[in-house]
Amino acid sequence: MAYSGSALQRETVTMILAGGQGERLHPLTGMRTKPSVPFGGKYRIIDFALSNCLNSGFRKIYVLTQYKSDSLNQHIYEAWNIFNPELGEFIYSIPPQQKTGNEWYQGTADAIYQNLNLMRQRDYRWCVILNGDNIYKMDYMKMLQYHIEKKADLSISNIITPKDEATRFGIIEIDEDYNVLSFVEKPESPPEIPGKPGFAFANMGIYIFNIEVLTAVIKELVDQKVPNLDFGKHIIPHMVDSKYNVRAYRFEDEDNPEKPYWVDVGTIESYYKASMDLLSVNPEFNLYDFNWPLRTMQRQLPPAKTLSHEGERVGRAINSLVTDGTIISGGLVERSIIGPNVKVNSFTYITDSIIMDNCNIGRHAKIRRAIIDKNVHVPEREEIGFDPDTDRKRFKVSDTGIVIIPKNYQFK
Repeated sequence: MAYSGSALQRETVTMILAGGQGERLHPLTGMRTKPSVPFGGKYRIIDFALSNCLNSGFRKIYVLTQYKSDSLNQHIYEAWNIFNPELGEFIYSIPPQQKTGNEWYQGTADAIYQNLNLMRQRDYRWCVILNGDNIYKMDYMKMLQYHIEKKADLSISNIITPKDEATRFGIIEIDEDYNVLSFVEKPESPPEIPGKPGFAFANMGIYIFNIEVLTAVIKELVDQKVPNLDFGKHIIPHMVDSKYNVRAYRFEDEDNPEKPYWVDVGTIESYYKASMDLLSVNPEFNLYDFNWPLRTMQRQLPPAKTLSHEGERVGRAINSLVTDGTIISGGLVERSIIGPNVKVNSFTYITDSIIMDNCNIGRHAKIRRAIIDKNVHVPEREEIGFDPDTDRKRFKVSDTGIVIIPKNYQFK
């Protein structure tokens, strides 16, 4: 049976899993959930999954929250309050409501299980399940069309990964027709892609289920009193073993089909690397693709401004992203990302760093390879990133020497 695009949109609901603690991103996740962490100056990590939904035509969205969700809830309300319920569009934040017991969400599948009623209250046929903490561009409609064409019960989006890197992911074993033969979490010896030796198919945490099948599978596991908390550990292996039609879908990047970009910024190192790549002449992830707009909250702030004074007090920003409301007054910013409403004062030097919203960098301060979270006032003549021993006494320093200063930190 053929479906029109509008029919697919009407009968599809999207669930975004956005409750992760993000422990490896601490202290950036000290006061917020991982999907709420700022990225690229003006965005939050969840904006990329939500922008993909918008660009794919999916406008019935539940965001399942859990840990430290107040920042995320506020951002969704302020930045994404664009849907019209009268037209069947919506975006709602759904915290754990203990509908099936006394626990919070115990895993990815359990989060869906606790909210099955949201899928069944309308005539939805398909559910798109996403993670809210990855950076990528993807047209989910293409995956849904593939899912229907293959008459799949479950389709899993995957990205080709070198075999020596695949041990970090859930790996899909497939045959030549992309039927899923097995699913293994972080295997020591990942199965290779047929016809592509040296490479494996890594799970991206993007799923499309037939809702009737998903409901039946979860009920079956609950009735059997066997674990049913996680998709990768429980649901998918059970469906493969039970001979459901489980299909792998090869990820297509809407920006660069030849070199698909998908990043889990789950550590300080990966977050910093992905951020700094945005400053490249030809970044792997393009923020300036107007055919695939990336939405976030548009603040009512004046344009960024540079000010120069006499002598060496020359305001400059070189190879950097500088967002609205920022004033660079007589300081030098190189290869850095400067968030909204930041004040960089005279004789300041900032290089290879990320400065988030509402920070004030005092005169003569020097900052190198640092991530400074929101609302931090750096005193005059402060030096960060030049003396590792001194930095470690006050702040978290990553293995490669990136200094992280937490939100609202007050220097003594």
